Formats: sequence, structure tokens, C-alpha cells
Amino acid sequence: MKKEVFIETPYMTLGQLLKEESIISTGGQAKWYLRENTVNINDEPDNRRGRKLYPGDTVEVPGTGLFFIRSKQGE
Repeated sequence: MKKEVFIETPYMTLGQLLKEESIISTGGQAKWYLRENTVNINDEPDNRRGRKLYPGDTVEVPGTGLFFIRSKQGE
């Protein structure tokens, strides 16, 4: 699945994305989820729940989909 995620702020964290997209049910689960699952940001593996995602970034969550970070104001 490919999906665009629109943000109103300059960035969102990886943990926020996982929660917003219902991959995890609470923000506290992000640490454990990322410990057990490889998430790629811009084709590089990353497991930091606080990783800042900016418009133009792509996030691949294996088994879930590919997410494109976009700004509501336009890039």
C-alpha cells in the first residue's frame, strides 16, 4: 500500500507516524515495535522513534506499506 501522509507542522516523529497510521495503538509501543521490526526511512534502516520526518521523506514499513510525508502547505 502506498499512502501520502499530510502534516501541518514542520515535521512529525516516526513514533507519531506509526500511531497515526494505526500500526501501533499507543505511542509507548513504538520502542518495542521498532526493536522487532525494520523500518526504512529514505531507503535507510532506522529504529529511532523520535526520528524527525520532514516533507519529502519516504517511510517503508514492511508488511504495512510505503508512506510519503507531505506538507499541507505544499513543499
